[in-house]
Amino acid sequence: MPKLTSPKEVRELLQRHGLFADKRFGQNFLVSESHLKRIVEAAKPFTGPVYEVGPGLGVLTRALAEAGAEVTAIEKDERLRPVLEETLKGLPVRLIFGDALAYPWEEVPPGSLLVANLPYNIATPLITRLLQTGRFARLVFLVQKEVAERMVAQPSTPQYGLLSLRVAYHGQAEKLMDLPPGAFFPPPKVVSSLVRLTPTGRPDDPKLFQLAEAAFAQRRKTLRNALLAAGYPKEKIEAALQALSLPPDVRAEALGLPHFLRLKELLYTTV
Repeated sequence: MPKLTSPKEVRELLQRHGLFADKRFGQNFLVSESHLKRIVEAAKPFTGPVYEVGPGLGVLTRALAEAGAEVTAIEKDERLRPVLEETLKGLPVRLIFGDALAYPWEEVPPGSLLVANLPYNIATPLITRLLQTGRFARLVFLVQKEVAERMVAQPSTPQYGLLSLRVAYHGQAEKLMDLPPGAFFPPPKVVSSLVRLTPTGRPDDPKLFQLAEAAFAQRRKTLRNALLAAGYPKEKIEAALQALSLPPDVRAEALGLPHFLRLKELLYTTV
């Protein structure tokens, strides 16, 4: 069995199967044993089934299964089938080939966990979708550092935006550590971060996020003008800003979750 935390053995494994890391799938395989251990520890306890998106060569999949997790791994790249059949041999892992964004996440058991080194290009839409389902007790994942910082950002900071609000609404996010490019093969051009997100089980609120999308759509505009451009009635916007004691030139990034929840109530109240 190849040592999947050895860049040399990973290179040889790929060559043996006539493969290479494909940028289209955001493939940067984790090869740092110390970081791998910390990811598994951050995911514990395994109180429900574990879903992994983008198992790649199976390094995290193996570590999770060996730690006692019941793993379902979803991989889009069919080329990796023979590799994963080799690296996961003998382990009770359910392997599914398909697009994680098209997976029926609404049907997974309540209390499920996500543990993954996420492909960069699907991280934000996937996390959004998983939060909307209300099915997950914990999500532990690697993303680009910039995305992690947006997830944990507070109001009135440059990183704060729609994703920050989405995460704050659905749960609590912690950025646990940064991983240098050298922790991966091939090394990406960016620093990655490990995020642990603990959902509260709050049901999705489409009206709130319709409002938030409109508010953040044009960041250079004031909140008033952004909402006007989205078709919200002028009188209601001005009355809501006054009720919230917000100045007319306030921008969306100055508002935290409580402000947005109250703003939604005021804008959608029928008189």
